[in-house]
Amino acid sequence: MAKFGKWLGGGLGWALGGPIGAVFGFAVGSMVDATSFEKNEEIEGQFRQTRERYRHHTTPGDFTASLLILTAVVMKADGKIMKSELDYVRNFFLRQFGEYRTQQILKELQQILKKEIPVQEVCMEIRHYMEHPMRLQLIHYLFGIAAADGSVDSAEQRVILQIAGYLGVNSRDFESIQAMFVRDTVSAYKILEIESSASDEEVKKAYRKMAVRYHPDKVASLGEEHQKAAQEKFQKVQEAYENIRKERGMN
Repeated sequence: MAKFGKWLGGGLGWALGGPIGAVFGFAVGSMVDATSFEKNEEIEGQFRQTRERYRHHTTPGDFTASLLILTAVVMKADGKIMKSELDYVRNFFLRQFGEYRTQQILKELQQILKKEIPVQEVCMEIRHYMEHPMRLQLIHYLFGIAAADGSVDSAEQRVILQIAGYLGVNSRDFESIQAMFVRDTVSAYKILEIESSASDEEVKKAYRKMAVRYHPDKVASLGEEHQKAAQEKFQKVQEAYENIRKERGMN
């Protein structure tokens, strides 16, 4: 129990005073209430210390906290929680944190899914502290959840678009990431953020620009699993360029 108390006291990441902290406070409080253990003063004391530390301000937080809250928003978008979506989330965090921490994360997610989330307020807090490449990575991850069942529902697209707007992700960046999951005849051009009428030189220039923007080193501080996800996005850019190049017979 002491091990769980240590996690509870120190692992919240974001401030317990802002909108993200409010959501996590609800989730953690619900988990504590749901335990069959007797009242544990160590857990309560550590939780109070964490709350007091962040009561009056919000500090830069845990990328994982942002992922988890926005995960719940997207999973609830179409009115049903799919096993494929839960499996996607579980596998993602399992690779990043291992079995024990992943089980704790999934418990947090179960509680967050029960709560009405102030999407705009949460996104504005993320936008304030999180650099642009990390926000792009968030959108990519959310599309991954939406596509876990084989297709991206229109309701899921709308809510991710809304989140992207609140996060300050412009329409071209959004459409670029969306095109990696929702394919049509001009997806490759959308990924490179150009029109199909672009010249060969414009295609090359766009590819170089996007390769820099989505390079995995941009999110190196987030850890190995997030870099792996960024690498997948980077490869989509490369594939889009190769498809256009082959289609046009470019050198």
